[in-house]
Amino acid sequence: MAQPENPPTLNELTHFALSLAELAAPMAMRWFRQEMDVESKADLSPVTAADRAIETAIRERITRSWPDHGIFGEEHGQENLNRKHVWVIDPIDGTRSFITGMPTFGTLIAHLIGGHPVVGVISMPATGERWLGVRGRPTLFDGTPCRSSGRRLAEARLYATSPDIFDEAGRAAFERVSARVLMRRFGGDCYSYGLLAAGHVDAVVEMGLQPYDYMALVPVVEGAGGVITDWQGRPLSLSSSGHVLATANPALHEEILPLLSD
Repeated sequence: MAQPENPPTLNELTHFALSLAELAAPMAMRWFRQEMDVESKADLSPVTAADRAIETAIRERITRSWPDHGIFGEEHGQENLNRKHVWVIDPIDGTRSFITGMPTFGTLIAHLIGGHPVVGVISMPATGERWLGVRGRPTLFDGTPCRSSGRRLAEARLYATSPDIFDEAGRAAFERVSARVLMRRFGGDCYSYGLLAAGHVDAVVEMGLQPYDYMALVPVVEGAGGVITDWQGRPLSLSSSGHVLATANPALHEEILPLLSD
């Protein structure tokens, strides 16, 4: 299908991404800390009615507003990923946190142009916090520019969502990094990356992620002065392996990369 004569501007895409976050937040909070059925998907990850309903609502709004855009969502799959404009969405990133009453779950919304993320939103419904990353612009935390830290490896605060995400080789790589930092913590899901952009966390090392887990993070981290790549230092894309390294600054990134590939 041909692209529209007047393609959306970056400002239009940004405002629309924020409107999707506004749509999702109250829906998530209607289910949060309520009794609900939890199912296991084929990969044994949990899913709830909230995940599916939020993604359905987001997809319907995208289709009404931008019928020529592709969509890649966690719960309802892929549509037209060959299009120039693609939305990548995770309705509830951190479903395990969500179903156990932890407020560190979020909604992730990314817009890709030609396969490259140009808009990313990390929205935290339970805390009301939101990060907005737009290519070429400073990252905003609740509307105010934020900046990642300048800390180096020995002072770094390292996060991963869970030790369970690593296989044997990945666990060994993570241990090599964590042996060199000031402290390590687990948990957070997408929240850790927002905290990295705000200067509180210095590095996040994870594996086994999917594009809907990381594409929205790219503009947020980069716009705050950080670096986010795979474990070989390559830019993240829809076809990346799911090994993710996010750091607060380029020097820290250069310190950690060799430890992951040792």
